[in-house]
Amino acid sequence: MGRNPFAMRTLALLAVVTLVVAACSTGGTEDTTATTGGEATGDVPNPDVLIATVNDDVFNLDPAAVNGNDVGMDVILNVYDRLVALAPEDGAVTPSLATEVPSLDNGLISEDGLTYTFPLREGVVFSDGTEMTAEDVKYSWDRVVEMNLPEGQAPLFDNVAETTVVDDLTFEVTLSQVDASFLAFLAAHPVASVVSQDAVEENGGIAAGQPNEYMAQNMVGTGPYTLTSWERADRMSFDINPDYWGEPAHLPVRWELIVDSPATGLQAREYDIVDISPTDVPSFEGIEHAVVNTDILDLQVLQIGMNMNIAEGSLPEGDTIPLDFFQDVRIRQAFNYAFDYQGYIDGILGGLGGRNSFVLPVEMYGYDPDAPIYETDPDMAEQLFTEAGYWEEGFTVSIYSDQTHEGFTGAALTLKDSVEALNPNFHVNVLAVPEAQFDEVLATDPLPTGMWSYTSSQYSTPDAYLFDSAISDGRYGAVNSFVDGYSDPAAIDELINSARTALDEQERLDILSEIQSVLYEEAMWIMPANEGAPSAAGDWVTGHIENPMWPRPSQYWAIYDK
Repeated sequence: MGRNPFAMRTLALLAVVTLVVAACSTGGTEDTTATTGGEATGDVPNPDVLIATVNDDVFNLDPAAVNGNDVGMDVILNVYDRLVALAPEDGAVTPSLATEVPSLDNGLISEDGLTYTFPLREGVVFSDGTEMTAEDVKYSWDRVVEMNLPEGQAPLFDNVAETTVVDDLTFEVTLSQVDASFLAFLAAHPVASVVSQDAVEENGGIAAGQPNEYMAQNMVGTGPYTLTSWERADRMSFDINPDYWGEPAHLPVRWELIVDSPATGLQAREYDIVDISPTDVPSFEGIEHAVVNTDILDLQVLQIGMNMNIAEGSLPEGDTIPLDFFQDVRIRQAFNYAFDYQGYIDGILGGLGGRNSFVLPVEMYGYDPDAPIYETDPDMAEQLFTEAGYWEEGFTVSIYSDQTHEGFTGAALTLKDSVEALNPNFHVNVLAVPEAQFDEVLATDPLPTGMWSYTSSQYSTPDAYLFDSAISDGRYGAVNSFVDGYSDPAAIDELINSARTALDEQERLDILSEIQSVLYEEAMWIMPANEGAPSAAGDWVTGHIENPMWPRPSQYWAIYDK
């Protein structure tokens, strides 16, 4: 289904979705996961509007044009609807514009797993007053593919072979290949949003390869909010949609761009919810009415790569490792045992991080909390380096990192300290270079380095992570020649592919659990940590959920209240 489809539901998300239900002055429930905050102090500020902040500017509001890094994705999530939705509390795929979630049991997924039938709600209207029908759904998806904008995400529809309007209230989709994560992609990915065909046609229509300027700046959806104003690089305002088909939102919203000092605004009670990064957390200490959650982790996992495809003469000057150094699983496991994970989390990440499996983040559907992970064990590292024949002779290896990213360089330096503490004959040279040079290194095939410190892309299905970072012909598997490192590449690839096609949920979870154990043994990466993604709000805000499966900053305004 492309690079970034959204994950299917899992009961495991119950433990990781950030649910902050803070008590207000009239009573309520305090979130036990919050690090600060409690009962509301004083009157509720700005009682007639929800004021939330974002730390990056919106660039595009068109589902067909928005890129995966644009916070406009979160705006689209709030103003447009999709056929199915991602439930805030537990990540379940639930009905939205469709009245039922297709399944094999209800007959809305064909026996071969390729055709999905969606019965649609009757009487749903867009904010321009036109009625939503199956024609709008087909038009919305087809326009994404026809426009095929370089900044857009049309490749996410690559697995859609055909879309069919059965009748006004019945829409059908046929896939090229079985994809167990297809429904979850539809539930939460903004590119699958349904737009008004009439609005598009009246304002420029569709032109292949060309953006639609009207749709980039205006929104005509069926969601709980309507866009009322947009002052670029400053703020956006949204009204409650009076014609929304579902439960209406509680408060209109003002979304403000705040790049620096989010704690100052919350301390002054100017904002209700603030978008923060891990480095902001200390600034909230002492703010009595701030509810800060530091338990949530984001959907990117820090990784240290080990190259099994080293070309003759390509290594940095001074490196002494042989070209097949990392093809030995004992070497890869030894590096994993040597790494000081807790030291890295406590020091470089300031305690805001956790351990993930191979290669899934904690919040991901299919993440197995019982999957094995490497703990720091110098004795085991010594044993494996000895068995591999390097304890006496030693080695020198370089690791590249982006000097602008503290997490990347910090992981490289932690590896250096960890490995060199084992043996004076071991040397790790950290090559922290400018971002442009680092990107150039990673774009070179074969990679001109034995190791590099980086992070996974942010995906929302286990399949995307596995195809990116584990399967032998995936993005990294091909570049780093995983076939030269895996004990049985064909069997591992088959196992990963089987998870993608397992429509039975328990079978899929079992396969994903097995994959995480297998990848642990193969140790193709060092996994330093899963970075934290903290949240902060005033203690007068109720229903505050920030689900990491939603686009950043992971805010769904309709469920928030004061």
